Amino acid sequence: MRGAGFTLLEMMVGLAILVILLLAVEHLSAIMATRDREQQLYSAVRALRGAIDSYKRAYDEGHIAQEPDASGYPKTLQVLVDGVEDQQDPQHRKMHFLDRLPRDPMLRNDAVPAADTWALRAYASDPASPAPGVDIYDVHSKSTGIGLNGAPYSQW
Repeated sequence: MRGAGFTLLEMMVGLAILVILLLAVEHLSAIMATRDREQQLYSAVRALRGAIDSYKRAYDEGHIAQEPDASGYPKTLQVLVDGVEDQQDPQHRKMHFLDRLPRDPMLRNDAVPAADTWALRAYASDPASPAPGVDIYDVHSKSTGIGLNGAPYSQW
């Protein structure tokens, strides 16, 4: 008569199944965390690009003081938060384009200022090899990582 309980083989099989399930849960949680950071990156890039476009539109409409030979794009990301004087407003109130500068969520160094977490492209730079310059035409991530969709974060 067989005694009540588990054999060593049954316990090993059960333990193996438990380990496999724990590894699957860990893998899924890592993917979900990456997906969350990617969503934050997408939102931050979209907000920055929208603010840069709004600044350019305000410049073209004469709300921002015109400068000779200027492209009309902001010189720094901080000016989007700090604001610029509205030349068409009788009280010359400031126009703000962002409440705060978002950080690149793919770069997790909190010691670096938010503006320095982004790679910048100047208006005069070649789209194939974006480079910073006297103004900011576009932003992208400095991360060398690859997204879940297979595209490098720097190309988002």
